[in-house]
Amino acid sequence: MSSPFSSTQAARVAVARRLAELRKDAGLTGQELAAHCGWHPAKSSRIAGGKTWPSDSDIRLWCAACGAEEQAEDIIAASRTAESMYMEWKRVHRTGMRKSQEDVLPLYERTRVCRVYASNVIAGFFQTEAYARALMSSITEFQGTPDDVEEAVAARLERSRLLVGGSRRFSVLIEEWVLRARLGDAATMAGQLGHLLAVMPLPSVSLGIIPLTTARQVWPLEAFYMFDDSLVSVETLSAFVNITSPGEVALYGKAFARLQETAVYGVQARACITRAIDALD
Repeated sequence: MSSPFSSTQAARVAVARRLAELRKDAGLTGQELAAHCGWHPAKSSRIAGGKTWPSDSDIRLWCAACGAEEQAEDIIAASRTAESMYMEWKRVHRTGMRKSQEDVLPLYERTRVCRVYASNVIAGFFQTEAYARALMSSITEFQGTPDDVEEAVAARLERSRLLVGGSRRFSVLIEEWVLRARLGDAATMAGQLGHLLAVMPLPSVSLGIIPLTTARQVWPLEAFYMFDDSLVSVETLSAFVNITSPGEVALYGKAFARLQETAVYGVQARACITRAIDALD
């Protein structure tokens, strides 16, 4: 697998390169550009090198200094697109978690096939209220962001309605250790695992469990969500990365297919979940 940051980095480099080319076309040195913009020369160098991300006002000042005001809005649009590809959780959750839960719902609504590799927690649309509360409380405390857990839980549970009716399909792979990782107390985990058993028969759901002892074809990866064949959202500790590059999306599709080959389904998957429930005693 390539790094999930490669598309983001490429987009950032493209913006930085456009700004650097404007300066060169205008015949300005970095120091001259900085003087026009009213900032330290080192800032020009950092922006052109992709080390400092320019604000909208930075881009407008840069373009004005280069006599290319007409290009400012186009570069700002490209900059915002690149920035949206890499989103730090603390920034996304700066006002709490509810808004991010509401914002992602339309993406699920317009997706026909959602593929999920869950290597850390149960996928959001499978979560029970108690499990979601335990998870979100932990995240809020760790990130030090505003506590709106109850509202965020309600917003997350709204996704579960998409499992019933319609033509959407949810193909989910869960690493067996996720079934054993306790979030909340034993009753919370028992309820969550029981809920997995309840949603497995739904026509829209394909649930595979990757056993602990399986011979791996693909090493354990970061959790990722594939929305049709157009977008992959990869979750890391500090941020999530949105990938739209066709080549990288295809790479995650290949990894998902390989992981599917190591998963168990039906009776065997139910047995994995039941064993995890029994282990709670």
